[in-house]
Amino acid sequence: MKKSNLILVTMALLAVAAAIITLSSLGVINQYLQSVLMSIGINIIFAASLNIVNGYMGEFSCGHAGFMAVGAYVSSVISIILFTENKFLGGPLLPPESALFLFPLVIILGGVAAAFTGLIIAIPSFKTRDDYLAIITLASNYIIITAINNMEIIGASRGLMGMKGTFFAMNDAVPLPWVLVWILVFVFLCVMLIKRLMSSALGKCISAIRYDEVSAEIMSVDTNRIKMLAFMFSSGLAGVAGGLFAHQLGFINPSSFSILKSTEGMVMVYLGGMGSLSGSVLSAVLFTFLLEIMRPLQIFKWVIIPLLLILLTQFRPEGLLGNKELGGVISNLSKKRTLWKSN
Repeated sequence: MKKSNLILVTMALLAVAAAIITLSSLGVINQYLQSVLMSIGINIIFAASLNIVNGYMGEFSCGHAGFMAVGAYVSSVISIILFTENKFLGGPLLPPESALFLFPLVIILGGVAAAFTGLIIAIPSFKTRDDYLAIITLASNYIIITAINNMEIIGASRGLMGMKGTFFAMNDAVPLPWVLVWILVFVFLCVMLIKRLMSSALGKCISAIRYDEVSAEIMSVDTNRIKMLAFMFSSGLAGVAGGLFAHQLGFINPSSFSILKSTEGMVMVYLGGMGSLSGSVLSAVLFTFLLEIMRPLQIFKWVIIPLLLILLTQFRPEGLLGNKELGGVISNLSKKRTLWKSN
């Protein structure tokens, strides 16, 4: 994308975000629609982060929700200790209104914790691919959830609550839908970071592993280092999504990050297209609306979602956009239309 077009797209997105925040503050966008928009934003970060490993790098991770859980619990504990009345220290460690400025740092710390967890998973993955990597990541998901289930200090299987206090503290300082504001900010930052990464030399190395790892090594690509960095970056972004998810709901428990949550991420990645950032964004929007439509089905939606993954792999394995970006697809369609008219 040309620099001038990128600036125009960025300005348009900022204008849309400003409009959403303004309409939400005025009550034009009600609480339900705000929750749907927040879920879309969190799913965009979650799907785009998984796409780094499963799409751009060509590996097969199927336990991504575990990293989301790490980010959710770490950021929640920090948030509760710093800004709310809590069982850990009693009173808040800092003035509650300071959450207005320090909340992004809380979310980033959750992402950093998830990134280091990703590093632990990345090390045994150096000599594995495909099914073996899937088993490692799946096992890590279960290990993380089981560990949380046995930590009484953070609620164990009962869950952890109290994050809403941070939201109320920010709202008392300046009356705005702050969780929605920060979700929109982090969506923009995460998408820009991934786009910048994949346009860089490091991103080209990640893509080289997808096409042929042996050839990449012959061309002097340090595949172990690239895998480690990709896993850490992907896990860190999943942790950011988890922190935002926790503060959106105000309550989390280990079952929120089970293999079903990892399956949701895989459905979004394969629906949008492996190696397509705009595909991840598009699929997150479509998938969130699909979940809302299926909400009355309750438990039966967990039959439909895995079935959707099976159908995708059978009939549309490349996803909606394949490994192309939306701008490129539109450009190709325009060229074909012009060619057809000229003939």
